[in-house]
Amino acid sequence: MGYIVIVGIFSFIGMLVSNRLKSKFRRYSNVPLSNGRSGAEVAQTMLEHYGIHDVKIAQGQGMLTDHYNPATKTVSLSPEVFHGRHVAAAAVAAHECGHAVQHNTAYAWLKFRSAMVPAVSLASKAQQYLLLFALGMFGVAGSNFLLYLTIAAFGITTLFSLVTLPVEFDASNRALAWLEESNYTRGSEHEGAKDALWWAATTYVVAALSSLVVLLYLIMSLAGRD
Repeated sequence: MGYIVIVGIFSFIGMLVSNRLKSKFRRYSNVPLSNGRSGAEVAQTMLEHYGIHDVKIAQGQGMLTDHYNPATKTVSLSPEVFHGRHVAAAAVAAHECGHAVQHNTAYAWLKFRSAMVPAVSLASKAQQYLLLFALGMFGVAGSNFLLYLTIAAFGITTLFSLVTLPVEFDASNRALAWLEESNYTRGSEHEGAKDALWWAATTYVVAALSSLVVLLYLIMSLAGRD
């Protein structure tokens, strides 16, 4: 029951933050960028500024699906960001290029997160099944072993969520610094870009807190069985 309550609470909080982020994106999508550049052009200019010529800028699909893939060195921008000539597009495009700059400069936290991907992929696939059996077999001989495995899996994914925080905040800081120094966003435009990226970062904070609380709950459940 405790696990269901925790998941329910953080799912609700996550939904509220996600809706707020979408609202902010729509708001700043209605604020034209003074220089009239598209998100793709902003991204290209930022990469050129940092002397990065081996990263491809591609148009992805969906809304707020923007990301940087270090394996393929690709900045993927959603259609609204790729073609958009507004503050929201500039902020998101610059943020994703911030990850490309991290990769180019061997930013330690990004390297650590990338190295964790294989283990996280395995742990995330296994943890739900492990959790189902571990909690469902409460008090049954051998169930503690399953709970140990579940805690290990959640420990890996929780660490990944926590490591993601400095990576995301640093990418936003790099983006905002470049947007201001290059005069791509000025005055209220820059404040809008900062606001949009702050809400984007908040989604990662909620995810990390949710994962951490579940991990602590599992640890306390194990302690209560001893």
